[in-house]
Amino acid sequence: MLLRPFNGKSNNIRYMSESYILGIESSCDETAAAVVGDGEHLLSNVVSSQIATHQPYGGVVPELASREHLRAIVPVVRQALAEAGKTYESIDAIAVTQGPGLAGALLVGISYAKALAFALEKPLITVNHLEGHIHAVLLEEKQKGNFQIDFPLLALVVSGGHTHLFLAQQREHGWTYKNIGRTRDDAAGEAYDKVAKLLGLGYPGGPVIDALALHGNPKAVKFVPSQIKHGNRGTPKAEQTPYDFSFSGIKTAVLRYVELEGMRESVMARQQALAGTGKPSAADVLALCDKRTLDLVASFQRAVVEDLVGKTLRAAQERDARTLFVTGGVAANRELRETFALQAAEAGLAVFFPSRKLSTDNAAMIAAAAFPKLRAKDFAGADFSAEASLALR
Repeated sequence: MLLRPFNGKSNNIRYMSESYILGIESSCDETAAAVVGDGEHLLSNVVSSQIATHQPYGGVVPELASREHLRAIVPVVRQALAEAGKTYESIDAIAVTQGPGLAGALLVGISYAKALAFALEKPLITVNHLEGHIHAVLLEEKQKGNFQIDFPLLALVVSGGHTHLFLAQQREHGWTYKNIGRTRDDAAGEAYDKVAKLLGLGYPGGPVIDALALHGNPKAVKFVPSQIKHGNRGTPKAEQTPYDFSFSGIKTAVLRYVELEGMRESVMARQQALAGTGKPSAADVLALCDKRTLDLVASFQRAVVEDLVGKTLRAAQERDARTLFVTGGVAANRELRETFALQAAEAGLAVFFPSRKLSTDNAAMIAAAAFPKLRAKDFAGADFSAEASLALR
């Protein structure tokens, strides 16, 4: 395969039977690097998490995230290369997340990737973070030998920062995407974190709420489904979509329930107890929750899952999707997976998830998504920068 170097020089151009891409991801609160061969052979996947840094605040603090990326980027990349049995010189291209994400965090990965590409005279490829999540599924399906993906494909990307529905079609080099649904306010994962903080359950909220929901009654608290007005007068009918999401209302409903039921005192007691445990486990949190709290948590999760599954399957049916991908950090949620698997099977729709380790942010998905661009010689110039709101098309 003919490779064009980042800085335009030609002394390192060569043909390879297999191409190895070093992926770099720093869009939010995980510093990650990975080496992937030909978009499907996972040689290494290293992630440095910042959970401990952001835990006291109940959410990601952008300034702290950027600082931690600066500390971790070099050792993470070195570890990824070492675990893959590769050197800087033996990789064939470098891929980096351009957006969407936190601007300062993105710039750390981009600056380092640019420096590496220039020094090594390697091609540099920019990747949309959302497409990376979609390719996390594709990467693992290729490893299983499942190459028969039927199009059109519907992808739900659901995480702490994103809740999007994309209708994908395959083209000669890569895929094209049409965004047919999005959150109007909080992303689903963000709602999990805010509700967990509100109830004094710790951070991150997704895993602990999923664990606690097993012990509560999901029908105990009735949450009214979000009501969204779709389109405005004068808006072309083709641009109106019934598949948008909204999770700020349910967060407010949880707050009202806590106040009306007099739960504030128990929440404060739980916060104080957990503050002295360092890194509390789900069992630690469970021991501090009464039945009313567990019922509220289970009901919250059930409402979010029903909203995600219902609108996604409706979109799949109405847009004649042949395959469904569910990916992103919230795709690691047990109840979401079980509900999608059951209801998609009833609808005769093939649904695929990434493994839990590739559901959250990682660089393997970035390297995998870059491979079609490598084949198409779609390389970045030296003048690109971070795009915090980068759209996927």
